[in-house]
Amino acid sequence: MSSKVNAFIAGTGRATPQKILTNFDLEKIVDTSNEWIIERSGIKERRIVDDNTAASDLALEASKKAMEEAKVKPEEIDMILIGTITPDFLLPSTACILQDKLGAKNSAVLDIVAACSGFIYGLSIAQAFIQIQKYKTILVIGVELLSRVTDWTDRNTCVLFGDGAGATIVKNTNDDKGILATYLSGDGSLANLLHIPVGGTRTPLTEDNIKERMHFIKMEGSEVFKSAVRSMGDAAERALKLAGITSKEIDLLIPHQANIRIIEATARRLKLPMDKVYVNIDRYGNTSSASIPIALDEARRNGSIKEGSKVLLVAFGAGFTWGSALVKF
Repeated sequence: MSSKVNAFIAGTGRATPQKILTNFDLEKIVDTSNEWIIERSGIKERRIVDDNTAASDLALEASKKAMEEAKVKPEEIDMILIGTITPDFLLPSTACILQDKLGAKNSAVLDIVAACSGFIYGLSIAQAFIQIQKYKTILVIGVELLSRVTDWTDRNTCVLFGDGAGATIVKNTNDDKGILATYLSGDGSLANLLHIPVGGTRTPLTEDNIKERMHFIKMEGSEVFKSAVRSMGDAAERALKLAGITSKEIDLLIPHQANIRIIEATARRLKLPMDKVYVNIDRYGNTSSASIPIALDEARRNGSIKEGSKVLLVAFGAGFTWGSALVKF
């Protein structure tokens, strides 16, 4: 036992829609092919929500599974952190909506707008609050309904994105386990390379810009790719350095599932074989902030993560934002 208070992941859960949209389905919508999509991204299919589902609905399902595993009751939750760029509403926060649905009446509530890095940012915030002994039990979620902000006429972006949610319960412990290190960074000067141009106070929604489909995700793919490879590799190395270990000691790398080529480049930089890298992008596509917690829950439940495993999480997202977390289970 140690006197130092650590933050550890006590439970995980995920929620993905039933509807599957395959590459062959997309061939009927835009000028693309199954082979082209797989070669460029590694994606074979993705999950899409129905018209009646909101971000808080998927977050609720994932949260209940994480809470059940951690044996946490709603009133025991001190804080709810949700990483999302597809909230139920602009006002109030989706964390507020989820708090009410869960009955977590004692929790603080916060949405984090860090795109694909949102879950990592949430873990880092949870770790900090627990280490200073402000809170004991924090619910951290990544949830996205990217199908709602995707231009289904844009062949370069519509093949990439999917919907889903992943949740974790982060608790305090004195044991030698938990979040060993986190690293966060960003570069706002590159914001225009991946953004939604309208809908905020800079350029409010109008009939004209909606007709021009400016309320959907716009991306400069090649520039984003280069920044992602560089930043994810750097973030991964920073977390290892902060924890004082080498990549050889890592049991599993769970990268943000944006593109198989980015994932492979990150593994090469860390000199990790691909059998130590968790990949599920072929089944879910890019679910932004939800991708790492979905993969984390899968990996824990299928035995890829065992007690004592050291797992490195790393993400890159619009903003640009990036970050990493090293976790011992």
